Amino acid sequence: MPNDSRRIALLLGLLFGLAGMGSSSAAVALPLLGPDLGVSVGAATWTISLYALMLAVTTATYGRLADLMGIKLPLLIGISLMAAGAVVAALAPTFEVLLLARLFQGAGAAAVPTLGVAIISARYVDEVRGLALGRLAGMAAAISALGPLVGGVVEAAFGWRAVMALPVLGMLVVPFIWRALTDQGTGAALDVFGALLVALTAGGVVLLVQSPSSGLLVAVAGALLVLLGVPAVTFWVRRRPDGFLPLDVIRNGSVVRCAAAAAAIPAAWFASLIAVPTVLVGEGWEPYQVGLLLLPASLLSLTLPRLAGRLIATLGPARTIGVAASVASVAMLIGAAGAHFVSPVMLAFTLLVVCVAFGVGQPALGAAVGDAVQVHVRGVALGVATLVFMTGGSVGSAMVGGLGELIGVDGSLLVLAALPLLALFALVPELRRSPAAEPAADLSQARA
Repeated sequence: MPNDSRRIALLLGLLFGLAGMGSSSAAVALPLLGPDLGVSVGAATWTISLYALMLAVTTATYGRLADLMGIKLPLLIGISLMAAGAVVAALAPTFEVLLLARLFQGAGAAAVPTLGVAIISARYVDEVRGLALGRLAGMAAAISALGPLVGGVVEAAFGWRAVMALPVLGMLVVPFIWRALTDQGTGAALDVFGALLVALTAGGVVLLVQSPSSGLLVAVAGALLVLLGVPAVTFWVRRRPDGFLPLDVIRNGSVVRCAAAAAAIPAAWFASLIAVPTVLVGEGWEPYQVGLLLLPASLLSLTLPRLAGRLIATLGPARTIGVAASVASVAMLIGAAGAHFVSPVMLAFTLLVVCVAFGVGQPALGAAVGDAVQVHVRGVALGVATLVFMTGGSVGSAMVGGLGELIGVDGSLLVLAALPLLALFALVPELRRSPAAEPAADLSQARA
């Protein structure tokens, strides 16, 4: 079982990393694809923001599909969409086609984080599960962190279009994990309207954040989506308590608080992946040189799984999320200073630090949700938590692309440094009932 969990976790982490590489590798290509397609570099950042947006808003859909029909078919659909979107993005004749392809690519890639955590949570328990989740996050962070280097090398050899096609490699991983997937579900119908409401509301948040660099129309659209979407989602959840967002999941304070707190971690992670290449390429660095500078972060990621597993088992999932959020805040402060002084060393160290936060915080969130809900809604609960988690990532990248136009990259990172601190306030109730020395397994029994 330990060897099986290691293999499955690393393969799922590889898939997760290739999905993340859709942002991290593409970031170094932005200064090149923009002029090639006749748009500014600022406009080109939408290729990252839209990808991250779809990655966020479709995560919960896959979680619900997994509950209804098992994991096999939803994962196959998601990987196929990711690969097809990557191919179309690589061949896109216009910027508009590229954006559409990136939307589909992000919608497909969203299957990986939700279903990957669901697979681990369903197959393993206690410390084995915590270690497996840590390995998944560590491999994912390592591959994602390799994105700038791989993207830079591929761009130098074949151009930016080849960089866009990199997520196609995810199709090669599927055969090796196929036997670990289940096709058993409840067979219930999917609440499509509920999924659409949630997607539009989450999208409105990201549009609002991105709007400073995109104009009044985007700001108005985002504001309308949020103002109309929040009451609409509230109404629909009450009308359909067993729908897309089950009421017993939404009312689960542990799930909501842990997910909201953990969202600050990918915000820092995605912001770093965008900010560091943006600053250095703007100073004349070649994309592959940026990738080489960030290589230590990828190597560090491989050492984090065991640390994550031990922290989850020792501190409990909630306290581990709190630690990760604090580390993410420190990373943003370092990044703001590095961007202000254009210090390559500080920028590289920023990604090292935020890499630790992501590698610890993501598996801690999976463990917290797995402990807090019953088995029959675990998939959708993980999907909802991942929706919030990945929305944090899209907000982070959008903030660099949006606020960065007004207050600079350094200013946007300084603002982001406050988000993890706010996360700690959301976690207070969980921290009070999460004894520092109590193993995660005991926490699960206590909450049950």
